[in-house]
Amino acid sequence: MLNFILQTGTSTLANVADSLSNSPAVTGIQSVAPAQEITVEKISIMSMVFKGGPIMIPLAILLLVTIYVLVERLLVISKASKKTNNLVGSLKELIHSGNIANARTLCKNNNTPESIMLEQGISRIGQPIEEIRESLNKSGANEIAKLEKNLNVLNIIGRIAPLFGFIGTIIGVIVIFYEINQSGTVEIKGISSGLYQKMISSCSGLIVGLIAFVGYHWVNTKLDKLAHRLEDTQIEFLDMLNEPTK
Repeated sequence: MLNFILQTGTSTLANVADSLSNSPAVTGIQSVAPAQEITVEKISIMSMVFKGGPIMIPLAILLLVTIYVLVERLLVISKASKKTNNLVGSLKELIHSGNIANARTLCKNNNTPESIMLEQGISRIGQPIEEIRESLNKSGANEIAKLEKNLNVLNIIGRIAPLFGFIGTIIGVIVIFYEINQSGTVEIKGISSGLYQKMISSCSGLIVGLIAFVGYHWVNTKLDKLAHRLEDTQIEFLDMLNEPTK
């Protein structure tokens, strides 16, 4: 009887050991489900711009106008800044030899603000030096004014573009509250369109305003350099007129 009980217990313990050895919990290795791969949606710049809402239309127009005016003025000023070497020296020889007509023709052929200003001074040779100086001043100021054409457009855009961006921000906030009111919950997915419109319009307005602001002051810097050069040329020309004729 005792042998039967021992044999039965031994067989039971063996079965339990086999069950435990085949169990994953005993081995210490558990099967883990593979993590799902997170896909990130890529967005292009144009797609992001379109999310800025209707306020992006006037901002795009302001950007195009800014680029056009800036490039056009830079080309004109670059052409006007082209300097003719020893122009006053060449005029000196003609004027002191009495060839006033040839001196005016030389200025007209150069067709730069510098030569146009000098041509006005040459046309008044024989008059008092103060009248010649006044003529040079007026002519130089007129030439600079021509080169400043449309520059105020850049100044205005630099001021109003951020305001358009601010309007877009207000519209975006309105859209956010409207979506919250419609859904009854505050979820990122629900208010994302308003957030996009708010941030993109603000950023775009600042960028357009910055381009216009920098462009305006850049062009004005070039004009200041040209104006100083015209003043130097004017002084050189007046000094040449005061020199005694050999």
